[in-house]
Amino acid sequence: MPTAEPPPPARPRRLITHARPPMVEEKIRERGRAVHIDLKGRTAIVTGSSQGIGLAIATGLAEAGARVVLTGRGASRLEAAAGAVRDRAAGADVVTVASDLATEDGAAALTGAVPDADILVNNLGVFGSRPALEITDAEWRAYFETNVLSAVRLTRHYLPAMKAQGWGRVLYIASDSAIATPAEMIHYGMSKTALLAVSRGFAKEAAGTGVTVNSVIAGPTHTGGVEEFVYELVDRSLPWEEAQREFMRRHRPHSLIQRLIEPEEIAGMCVYLSSSFASATTGGALRVDGGYVDAILP
Repeated sequence: MPTAEPPPPARPRRLITHARPPMVEEKIRERGRAVHIDLKGRTAIVTGSSQGIGLAIATGLAEAGARVVLTGRGASRLEAAAGAVRDRAAGADVVTVASDLATEDGAAALTGAVPDADILVNNLGVFGSRPALEITDAEWRAYFETNVLSAVRLTRHYLPAMKAQGWGRVLYIASDSAIATPAEMIHYGMSKTALLAVSRGFAKEAAGTGVTVNSVIAGPTHTGGVEEFVYELVDRSLPWEEAQREFMRRHRPHSLIQRLIEPEEIAGMCVYLSSSFASATTGGALRVDGGYVDAILP
């Protein structure tokens, strides 16, 4: 019988590596493998930031070293919010601009006071419950102008300079209501669905420029405004913890964490997306919804 020839020696396997973006490489070298977000030298505008989610986002960005611009309609509330940011982030550079960003004049006041920004977080929004057939034309327009058109105006102003400098971050705070439209506030759901389209569209406009554009899908979040909203739907005589549980049971039963989200949990995602670590994340809709939306993808 002929002797079988031995198999040819195996070819050595080649390890394929990919270079990290320089800024990410630099931070990993400096801190080992710990993620350290440094936004020093960046200016971040957060709309609707005198309280709630917006204030938490602004605080998180300030803690990362960014100069933050707080916006809202009331000057006194903005000053109080600025004080709260400085309390959390010692030495923070905080600017306040009081204007109604739901109007063209209000947007012009902001862009006049702060002509350029590196990070734009479109958080401004209104919400409330209303039977679908009772929502008036004026209410439909108000929700669109406040929740959508305000963000479009500011993106239209700040995005070109971000593209020119080769770096920028634009975020839109959307909602689980963008995907699972609540029967008790379809006008709000409409506006948040529109933001997902706006975000994806502007991400395409910024393609290849070093600017990223994303939306954050926030779930039911514990803010002062939401407390009032919860009491519109459950018995006002209930203590808050019981009212919250009743609201989640009756109106948000698909939540996997079975509680309201804290604003700082939304802020954590926004700070990450504003950093160089998220340089390959764009055109996305990232969920911080407590697992409320029953889908693998938005």
